[in-house]
Parts: sequence; C-alpha cells; structure tokens
Amino acid sequence: MSEHLGTSPHQTTTAYPSAMTPLRVGVLGFGGLGQAAARILAPKRETIWVAAADQKGYVYNMAGLNPDTCITTYRSQGSLGYLEPNGVLSNQSIEDLITQAEVDGYFLALPNLPNTFMASVARQFIRSGWRGVLVDALKRTSAVEQMLELQAEFQAAGITYMTGCGATPGLLTAAAALAAQSYAEIHNVTITFGVGIANWEAYRATIREDIAHMPGYDVAKASAMSDAEVEALLDETEGIISLQNMEHADDIMLELAGIVSRDRVTVGGVVDTRNPKKPLSTNVKVTGRTFEGKISTHTFTLGDETSMAANVCGPAFGYLKAGKSLHQRGIYGLFTAAEVMPQFVK
Repeated sequence: MSEHLGTSPHQTTTAYPSAMTPLRVGVLGFGGLGQAAARILAPKRETIWVAAADQKGYVYNMAGLNPDTCITTYRSQGSLGYLEPNGVLSNQSIEDLITQAEVDGYFLALPNLPNTFMASVARQFIRSGWRGVLVDALKRTSAVEQMLELQAEFQAAGITYMTGCGATPGLLTAAAALAAQSYAEIHNVTITFGVGIANWEAYRATIREDIAHMPGYDVAKASAMSDAEVEALLDETEGIISLQNMEHADDIMLELAGIVSRDRVTVGGVVDTRNPKKPLSTNVKVTGRTFEGKISTHTFTLGDETSMAANVCGPAFGYLKAGKSLHQRGIYGLFTAAEVMPQFVK
C-alpha cells in the first residue's frame, strides 16, 4: 500500500463477509447509475440494499428496498421521498439519511458537477461522525486530488474511502496495475472506452461530465447547459461524443501505486448517445520492457455486451466489499482502485 495510506494500531484479522451478516448498502444519487446499482444489488446474498437518496428526498428500510418500486416512484414522482411508507422528502436528503440510517457502506452514484461536489459530500460524512465505507466512481484527476487532501480526516473519522472505483478509473486501472507486473519498466498505459446508450436522458449527469471534456467546454459550462442545449449539441454530432487526452484519474491512481508517471497515461473514447451498441470495444493497453529487454504490450478488452452500468457498478460494489474488510480490521483512510483488489460480491 502507498505511504499515504493510514492504519489503526488496533487491527484484527476479521474477514468479511459472513453469510449471516449481509453488508447494509446505501446508494446516493438515483439517476441512471443509481438505478442500475439498485438492480445489481437486488439478487445478491452478501449485501442488502437498505437506503437511497436523491436531490429531494430519501428512502430507508432496514429490511431491504425493492428496486422496481423505487424506480417506478422516482420516475413517476421525481423523488424517492414520495415512496410509502419509508420515503422522506428533504432538502438536505444526504445529511438526513446519514443521521437516520444504519448503513455499513455507501456507493456515491452522484454527478461530480461542480468538480468539488464529491469532496463536499465526503465532508458531510466526516462531520456527521458516521463510520463505515464510502465508494465513488470519480473520473477527473483534480477531483481525486481533492479526496487526497482529506486523507488525514478520513483516518481520524474512521472512514475507509475507496475512490475511482468504476470502470475507468476503476476496473481498467486495476487491470493496468496487474498487467504492469510483467515488465521491468512501463512505457505507457492507454485506455480507450466505447459507451453505447439508447437515450442520453437516462444518464444525464454522466453525459454532461463527458461533454465537459470536449474541446471548448469545461465543468462549469457543461453544468450550466440546459437539456435542450445538450440535445442541440448531440444533434450536431449525430449523438456521438468523441474524447481524447481526457483529464482522467487513472493517471494519478497509477502514479500513486508506483506503476507509471501520470504523463504516460492516456485516456479517450467514444460515447454513442443514441445506440446501446458500443461504438468500439473498451480496452486498456500496457506497454513496457521486460527484464530480458523485450518490448511488449498487454491488452485487456471488455466484452462488448457488458454495459457501462455493469462495468461501473459491479466494480464499485466489489471495492465496497474490499473496503468493508479493511474497515473491520481498523484500516481507515483513502484507497484507490489501483491499490486494493476488489472482492466479488455474491
């Protein structure tokens, strides 16, 4: 583990999970990723989805939540707060949920717009006195840097925070960390992603974050765009968003893990907002020199049939389970997807 990671002097060897103690999970944010997260959690035995929050309210039920009921309510009425009998309308839904719910770990399926938003949510958890595991799927290097600044506060608060644990950063970053082991020296890491969605409105926040990476746009401009303006831009591009040399946290995560300097990590891709079929196969290429002096490239390619939601939410919960294992051993602080192996959630 990197030097910036802290541990408690009171460590045990307790392993997670037990078949008798499912991990109580909450989901913050209930847009496309939040709804997908609910569906992914539903059939699992080692977790129980008990809480969720959106901008206008939250829902909490220790016995577990039904994803179909929650999604129907959210889409028809605009907030989980309207869900009877456990929904609560609130203008400070995250803060209220933290204090009301008994949750072991949260997946922060929140839009990081503005770029400081996720760090502000993390500070809410720190101030509240809550202890447990938090997982995000942050994209931008600068957003992860903000999390690094909270390292000591996470440790003092008893929070194990897993950052950059989606697809990229996340699954592909971890794959690059493993692939690097074949080499004595890493020359470069190139991540290329293809995303296909039938309707951009199902992932409005994610698409806005992608637009923020386009030439002539930034986070502030993308955040301020109305839905009509987004649709007009997508009409101009025939629904395609092409991205190159993105500010993506895979670079700082691989650098922190001691694998390669961030200037040798490149991320780009294509998002088709009108077709569920991927416009290209998502992959990571790791090029390096072996100890024998040979130059070679490892390529790890994701199956085209796996959706963005599957490749983001699946790893996020794998890292949440790994974070719970660390937390039970008294290990707190900030970890990235390149530093800890995820644990498969059954």
